[in-house]
Amino acid sequence: MSFKLSQLPERNKQPRTSGLTMVMDKGLSVEEAKNFMNASSPHVDIVKLGFGTAVVTPNLREKIEIYKSAGMAVYFGGTLFEAYLIRNQVDDYVAVLKDFGIDYIEVSDGSITIPHAEKCGYIEKMTQYANVLSEVGSKDATHIIPPYKWIELMKAELEAGSSYVIAEAREAGNVGIYRGTGEVREGLVQEILTQIPEEKIIWEAPQKAQQLYFLELIGCNVNLGNIPPNEVIALEAMRIGLRGDTFTLYLDKKNVN
Repeated sequence: MSFKLSQLPERNKQPRTSGLTMVMDKGLSVEEAKNFMNASSPHVDIVKLGFGTAVVTPNLREKIEIYKSAGMAVYFGGTLFEAYLIRNQVDDYVAVLKDFGIDYIEVSDGSITIPHAEKCGYIEKMTQYANVLSEVGSKDATHIIPPYKWIELMKAELEAGSSYVIAEAREAGNVGIYRGTGEVREGLVQEILTQIPEEKIIWEAPQKAQQLYFLELIGCNVNLGNIPPNEVIALEAMRIGLRGDTFTLYLDKKNVN
């Protein structure tokens, strides 16, 4: 028997272009990846093999195939792009992507410093091979980027060909759009949204409080990233008001006993 509940928000259906859930795989085994897909694939859109873990992951091809067979977009973390870039091996990186059949690329500069025009040039180049996700923000907690600069960078990267811009937070959710405590830099987020379309931003939000903030601000079809694999189902329940944190978010108070 299916569950029939009124007053649930409508989630965009897969394959979707907004309301995305991007999950960070930091080292799941092949069997764990299979179990993850069995449990959660209807609620996942993109799987990131975090930072440089792809290089040291056993049975990498098999795991990528598990994700792709389940309809996931798969990509390597931006740190791996930066590792190739700093060694002047970008063409080697493109060859790796082709070899593994990776059709999403993250272009980032969170660990290294490159002129932004050069970064946009890499974005434009990479669109020849794949869909580009570009990350804005530094992994250095002491490097505070003012709101106008976030907007300027995001606009330029979307114009260069990025499908989405990712708002940096690291896997811990304590830099970039967040303070060191994990608290959202609300003024920054709201100023970004005055200039950048919400459907073109993936907000890294590994912590529940961060996810809740964006659900309340934007709605159930906000794009969220860096979600731990074991928290996807809980997030999906929260998206549609079936967790205590969002229980009353979508209710019509006049029609509730």
